[in-house]
Amino acid sequence: MGNQLKSFLLLAALTGLLILVGDLLGGRQGMLFGLIFAGLMNFGAWWFSDKLILAMYRAREADENEFPFLYRIVRRLAMKANMPMPRIYIIPAMQPNAFATGRDQKHAAIAVTEGLLRILNEDEIEGVLAHELTHVRNRDTLISAIAATIAGAIMVIVRMAQWMLWFGGLGSNRDRNGNPLQLILLILVIIIAPIAAIIIQLAISRSREYLADEGAAYISGKPLALASALAKLEAAAQRLPMTNANPSTAHMFIVHPAHGDVLWKLFSTHPPISERIARLREIAARMGQLA
Repeated sequence: MGNQLKSFLLLAALTGLLILVGDLLGGRQGMLFGLIFAGLMNFGAWWFSDKLILAMYRAREADENEFPFLYRIVRRLAMKANMPMPRIYIIPAMQPNAFATGRDQKHAAIAVTEGLLRILNEDEIEGVLAHELTHVRNRDTLISAIAATIAGAIMVIVRMAQWMLWFGGLGSNRDRNGNPLQLILLILVIIIAPIAAIIIQLAISRSREYLADEGAAYISGKPLALASALAKLEAAAQRLPMTNANPSTAHMFIVHPAHGDVLWKLFSTHPPISERIARLREIAARMGQLA
């Protein structure tokens, strides 16, 4: 419940930032243009998300005769979560990882890499699949699209303001005397607003990961198996970075497909694995699975 509220408050903060930036830089017309432009791009991507990302990673639909245990696990989890059975895909990649996509539960797909199937046992695979099913149930693809649309609108407005400032048109209707304080404020907004929008958007993504972990723990009943899977996936991702990973889709994977320095951690779409494991162990203790 706490992470749901946090996601709502972060979306509200992002919306408030859009209103503030729109009022200062673009006015109502600029804000409307930014929303429409960003909305068309992001909701187009959301509507076709399953086809786009699956094609991007060359995923193939899993044959039930070849992967009967995957279908058995997903069917059982979907029944427990009272959800339709999603399609299952295999990604030809050595890095162990997984993601869920689709605009709603009826058009959902779960994809796992070949590497994941090689290093995880069946209980750990069940924890990962439960995590991805929770993303589908929580409509995280839609929430990500909304956050990306608002953040994208802010970027569009700021870019428009940069051009107007360059050509001397910004603020001319409000301050014909060229107040230097207003000019400084506008420049600060142009610099800070995009960074703030990105940080809030990433915080929303991290809160959704915590929610998916928690949901998976209760759907599968195996929080420690998911914790073990996360530890293995994190270690493997450091050894085997996914060379074809697209930054725009990194937030969809259960662990970030690439790793970096302190700056990367600040702008990561995922919470630290150590914190996720600690939370899963707390859930296991509440379920009586820890001595």
